[in-house]
Amino acid sequence: MKIQLSEHFTYSKLLRFTLPTIAMMIFTSIYGVVDGIFVSNFVGKTSFAAVNLIMPFLMILGTLGFMLGAGGSAIVSKTLGEGDKDRANRYFSMIVYLALICGITLSVIGWCFIRPASILLGADESMLGDCVLYGRIILIILPAFILQNIFQSFLVTAEKPHIGLALTVIAGVTNMILDFLFVVLFKWGVAGAAIATGISQIVGGVIPFVYFLRKNTSTLRLTKTRFEGRVILKTCTNGSSEMLSNISMSLVSMLYNFQLMKLAGENGIAAYGVIMYINFIFTGVFFGYAIGSAPIIGYNYGAANHSELKNIFKKSLCSIAAASILLTSLALILSQPLAKIFVGYDSELLALTCRGFRIYTLSFLIMGFNIFSSSFFTALNNGAISAIISFLRTLVFQVFPVLLLPVAIGTDGIWLAIVVAELFALAVSVIFFIKKKNVYHYI
Repeated sequence: MKIQLSEHFTYSKLLRFTLPTIAMMIFTSIYGVVDGIFVSNFVGKTSFAAVNLIMPFLMILGTLGFMLGAGGSAIVSKTLGEGDKDRANRYFSMIVYLALICGITLSVIGWCFIRPASILLGADESMLGDCVLYGRIILIILPAFILQNIFQSFLVTAEKPHIGLALTVIAGVTNMILDFLFVVLFKWGVAGAAIATGISQIVGGVIPFVYFLRKNTSTLRLTKTRFEGRVILKTCTNGSSEMLSNISMSLVSMLYNFQLMKLAGENGIAAYGVIMYINFIFTGVFFGYAIGSAPIIGYNYGAANHSELKNIFKKSLCSIAAASILLTSLALILSQPLAKIFVGYDSELLALTCRGFRIYTLSFLIMGFNIFSSSFFTALNNGAISAIISFLRTLVFQVFPVLLLPVAIGTDGIWLAIVVAELFALAVSVIFFIKKKNVYHYI
């Protein structure tokens, strides 16, 4: 039975509405992890380290999709809550077309700068070739990747989260099958992994584009539109937290790699890569819930339904608390088996990875609340607060611990930096929740 944004949400209904998006984010993380497994086990840890070294640069270019998706869906869902479907469709169409044009432009820029970027990030002779090769193949498909990120948000706003899940599963299975064919059977190395990823992103980005271009049963459709600078500015402001979050995480990943290269060499970068892959799976639950619940929050904000805002806010905090405890427990139990999948062939690297991940796992107790708080204010069309939380959490609060803690406790300090950052970010989130409660009436 279809659940509409205008309904009253019980715990059961909230879970059913957000579950497809949670599953979508988890599956997206899993099929991203598959790339790492194939490269690490069938190409080698040097190539695996090269892919992880260049990935932050590629993710920075792809952040446009996260920004326009999160910021745009907040505006579109608010407009739907105000009862103006035609205007909502016009905004939706303008944002998607703009993303496509910008994606093509960024693809060309990235292609030109991929080699100097690889060198700047610390790639040595053994890694440089794989960094450039993998990066250029991914950059060809960058517009599709940006569209994929946008539609992950807009399919929820269109009340079709199950379509987003289905597309993610299809894209993921495509990636896994092609990884096996191109990397294992055809032995194309990192090029094979990049081509497999690129084709899967075409599936995830182009199919929903065609779906919205045609007449459909959702609340949204791509139509004729016109450029409205005010709406684009508001979209970018709303979604700036998601863009800042992804850019900051990429920049911090570069810093982590730099520190690990000094303290643990190639093994350190490989271990961090494994931890990030596993981390994406677990945090996919938090990001999935944030994306899935945002249109509900935006709709009720636009409709001035304060009682339902209070209901969603309270149930969200309780749900995140339960998920945080469960995920942390699972991560601690599964740390060694999961690490073995990637680097079981190297006992020294396995030990380093397991120890690092067990320390890093403590952050799962806290980060869900910070991810939700940033998304919550984005949905309320307050991009400034959302951006402040994201910027502090993903960059400012991580830079100093990752630079200072290793001086005192060595490599363990690098893994502990994220826990310290999340604690400081939680304090900021609580302050904003209290400060803005009478403005938005969610408490």
